[in-house]
Amino acid sequence: MAKKVLMTSNGDEVSRNIAIQLAKHGCRLVLMGDEASLRSTVDHIRVSVDGAFPVEIIGADMEADSEEAFHVAVQKAWTCLGSLDAFVNCCTYQGKMQDILQVSEDEFKRITKINLTAPWFILKAVAGMMKEHGTGGSIVFIATIASGERGLYPGADAYATAAAGIHQLVRASAMSLGKHKIRVNMISRGLHLGDEYPVSVGIDRAEKLVKDAAPLGQWLNPEKDLYSTVIYLISDGSCFMTGTTVMVDGAQSLMRPRLKSYM
Repeated sequence: MAKKVLMTSNGDEVSRNIAIQLAKHGCRLVLMGDEASLRSTVDHIRVSVDGAFPVEIIGADMEADSEEAFHVAVQKAWTCLGSLDAFVNCCTYQGKMQDILQVSEDEFKRITKINLTAPWFILKAVAGMMKEHGTGGSIVFIATIASGERGLYPGADAYATAAAGIHQLVRASAMSLGKHKIRVNMISRGLHLGDEYPVSVGIDRAEKLVKDAAPLGQWLNPEKDLYSTVIYLISDGSCFMTGTTVMVDGAQSLMRPRLKSYM
């Protein structure tokens, strides 16, 4: 599957493993975000993935207020690859788990910029170029289950608010961009042990109690549980799929009250 993919990332475990798997499946990648955070991912792909295309990095401040800054970054990615088949937004910032009354103005602004403003600007830039060149393409957003009604958990008020906007962005932009053969979908992922909520309750406790609290008895595995859905959504096999949120959460969201009480 030789797709040309722009992917935002902050170098976290989830986005790192998605990038590695896309490279293994023959995609040509450009990673956007903090260059220092992304260098290790690029080096890992270069050393460990046989036959992988060189991965480029486009430095970008994901807290930028300027739409033009993101447009320039996307233009660089387009020029680097010659075109774009897909954009995958993996760069998120959950913030620390804390009561809503304790969230500072600066923290709220940071969470909103990274999780909603930047995705909005990048979607506009990518879709605009796909329209201009008549290529169409696939856009995929990834957020945790806190972005949806079923998956709320305590202490994630600011992140849940910002990420919930992505759900509506997916639906609204799918309606607007379909005429340009641009598809927009979302993955609502389950939590893994490195996420803020399990960390806040204690890794040992979270690892032990999830066996009784979640239907599959485990947290999401970032190495193997997400990448196949991403590959499907950017592939031609999902060409009739748009405006959809795919739940990849091991039914954590269905059991959210139980999960909360156990934790």
